[in-house]
Amino acid sequence: MRRDGCEVAIVVGGGNIYRGLAASEAGMDRSTGDYMGMLATVLNSLALQDAIEKLGVETRVQSAITIRQVAEPYIRRRATRHLEKGRIVIFAAGTGNPFFTTDTAASLRAIEIGADVIMKATRVDGVYDADPEKVPGAKRYTSLTYKQVLNDGLRVMDATAISLCMENQMPIVVFDGTKPGNISKAIAGEPIGTIVGNSSV
Repeated sequence: MRRDGCEVAIVVGGGNIYRGLAASEAGMDRSTGDYMGMLATVLNSLALQDAIEKLGVETRVQSAITIRQVAEPYIRRRATRHLEKGRIVIFAAGTGNPFFTTDTAASLRAIEIGADVIMKATRVDGVYDADPEKVPGAKRYTSLTYKQVLNDGLRVMDATAISLCMENQMPIVVFDGTKPGNISKAIAGEPIGTIVGNSSV
């Protein structure tokens, strides 16, 4: 991606380790569970940083929760400077606040750093009208408006994240992140996955 002249920032989740909402359903205080989830994203960010730097690419991890021994604090101007210097910036700890998802963090950071697009890599090849892993014949959309996503309750991102993108005209590309080459195709503007924006086809 950097070879294509793109500045790359990554928002990392922690759902593979811990989810605050699931913990609250089991009886734990929601805020406590969310903070634990944020710390899980820091673990994942450090693992991702190590993997990327072994490929010879310089990175910086910025955390919304201050953990100076392992990550920089999130500072918007510093993040944009790292990007200008060709470093990949990895954003950890979500927004730093409970009750906000990683989706919201991704939307917020993308808007703050002036990103051109949010690329949401999933394990399916776009947005469907039903879960394609459970419903044979589910219809895939090539494009959607923000309002369609909100009105139809489609599981692209949570409502707060979609609303932020709509208010700031931040396009979202949802695609299969498990298929090699798909990120480069999305960057090149090839028709891939589902585009969420101001208009639909």
